[in-house]
Amino acid sequence: MQIFKALLPVVALAAMSQLSAQEEPPADSRLALEELRNFTRVFEQVRQAYVEELSDEEIFSMAIRGMLQELDPHSDYLTLVERNELRDTAEGRFSGIGVELSMQGDNLTVVTPIDGSPAARANIQPGDVIVAVDAESIEGFSFRQAIEALEGEAGEPVVLTILREGSRGARDVELTRERILVGSVSHQVLSESVGYLRVAQFSDNTAVEFRQALEELLAKPAPLAGLVIDLRNNPGGLLRGATDIADLFLSSGTIVSTRGRIEQANQVFRASPETLADHLPIVVLINRGSASAAEIVAGALQDHGRAILLGDVSFGKGSVQEVLSVDETSAIKLTIARYYTPSGRSIQARGIYPDIRVDRGSISWQTGSNSLTEAALSRSLASEDGAPEMVGLRQTLSDIEDAQLAQAVSLLLGNQLLRLGQ
Repeated sequence: MQIFKALLPVVALAAMSQLSAQEEPPADSRLALEELRNFTRVFEQVRQAYVEELSDEEIFSMAIRGMLQELDPHSDYLTLVERNELRDTAEGRFSGIGVELSMQGDNLTVVTPIDGSPAARANIQPGDVIVAVDAESIEGFSFRQAIEALEGEAGEPVVLTILREGSRGARDVELTRERILVGSVSHQVLSESVGYLRVAQFSDNTAVEFRQALEELLAKPAPLAGLVIDLRNNPGGLLRGATDIADLFLSSGTIVSTRGRIEQANQVFRASPETLADHLPIVVLINRGSASAAEIVAGALQDHGRAILLGDVSFGKGSVQEVLSVDETSAIKLTIARYYTPSGRSIQARGIYPDIRVDRGSISWQTGSNSLTEAALSRSLASEDGAPEMVGLRQTLSDIEDAQLAQAVSLLLGNQLLRLGQ
């Protein structure tokens, strides 16, 4: 790479000299050589006239970054440190404030906060726009420059200035960077009979963790009324983790396909015959922070009629990135394909639409302690059996303040009651 960088201006000049001594080249070659001439002229002007002295290596690095960042928000040039950071993220560990970010137009926008991260604890939400870091405006910054402004060592404080849709003006949020270890999967039983599985992101071990959690839920003595798979604020991650999880619930057919311009970008991932919990109804929770691999799972289960999707429209990242080595110290992250759901829908810039739209919010349950009942009337006859019997929805449903989750649990419990009545 270093030799290539050093020789490129020489190669360009040699190509121009050779052109003058040859016959008129084809039109495509003339265009390529003319663009090469322009690049060489700009390179020399920057090196000689820019207000601050830059090395050839710095200028070439900027040129490569600029070329990739002009392609789409997810293609980038990676140094060795950045490549290692990307690998750490895939393995579920990294330092920072814990947000997945994207450049929406000129705005640095939060895709989703990571579960348990400083950003999540500070109530940073998908769609929040970061306008300043430590009181310094990031207006006009490239995506890479904005990310660098946010970077820092664990334990270092940082103040973000946030704009939120529907709020009056910007607000400052003070955070402390941490070394974050992301647990991919958590699980529990809600309302005594609903299995709940939360997937925070798709890393190397997510599918294994998910299967173990699901098997634990299925092994409990009381039968389950259904499953809730929570993919809200899941920024995605590794494709294989997503396809393996969807495969647990599908016995045949396509899970997802990818299409691009090169042969290795065109793939079809199909379900295997083995399934788990094929007797249980499933509700999948999604929102605007559900992206990429999370959308693959949601789209596959929706298209096959295996789950009901509840919540908000997902983020809409339907592209595939591949890390390609340049040399021992650098690589490029390049978008090479688009995702398509089993029915052929493109996720890109559209997202997955839920079957049941429920906006994000919280519930304040009324206890009914002040309501008028027969038992409250003066001289009423006493009950022969003591306290009233709980019939219908489990009392523990009232412990759920999350509006979307409460709706999902209620849907599954209602379905169970209908099946019992048949």
